[in-house]
Amino acid sequence: MRLALALVCLVMATVASAENVVLGLSQRSVSITTNFDGSEILIFGAIKRETALPEGDPIQVVIAVSGPSQPLTVRRKDKRFGIWINTAEVEVDSAPAFYAIATSAPFAEALTNTQDLRHRVSIPRAIRSVGAPKDVENAVDFTKAVIRIRKENGLYQLRENSIEVTEQTLFKTSISMPANLTEGDYQTRIFLTRSGEVVSEYNTVIEVKKVGLERFLFNLSRQQPLIYGLLSLAIAIFAGWGASAIFRVFQRN
Repeated sequence: MRLALALVCLVMATVASAENVVLGLSQRSVSITTNFDGSEILIFGAIKRETALPEGDPIQVVIAVSGPSQPLTVRRKDKRFGIWINTAEVEVDSAPAFYAIATSAPFAEALTNTQDLRHRVSIPRAIRSVGAPKDVENAVDFTKAVIRIRKENGLYQLRENSIEVTEQTLFKTSISMPANLTEGDYQTRIFLTRSGEVVSEYNTVIEVKKVGLERFLFNLSRQQPLIYGLLSLAIAIFAGWGASAIFRVFQRN
């Protein structure tokens, strides 16, 4: 019995390793400058096989790009006595600043619920909220609010059927990254699946960083907050004085 089980495991491992990803990216880093208005990353690759193309269900590709994760506080507002006030809050342990999923088929067909639970691919499962205060009703609504708001801002994306797979070997897609990106490493995971089961996984990183004046101001605000505050105040005073001077010139004319 044990021998049969070992042979089954060996066969499954061989099949799982028979198809692997050879990946390409149009760019491995994104630079945020003062006039940055977003970027588009082209992700393409090929499926390397050690054996002949398996028969049965076609190969599917799922790609997930995740920005830096961070905790956040989600608050609920209610109207009391004509005034909107915070009435409840939930601490979300970890939520990616950016999260995009692209698939070659409808998500439910490309990945089973069990595999999604294991690899935490879908947007709700990419957010971790361990617990909420007992006095907060419908705590799951707070997580849904985070997803809804970030979807509206283009930070969370689910793009089903957006990966083009050619002859069960080549694949390509593009991921749109909005202007309001957070600096950091963006983890990129590529899954090959058959019948919704993951047969191979590949991981890489896309670096998002501030450059030029953006980098200087960011570092100054973190490392020398007093100087940054005085500089901001000086710029505001100078801008106000300049606008006033120009207005007076136009009045004289």
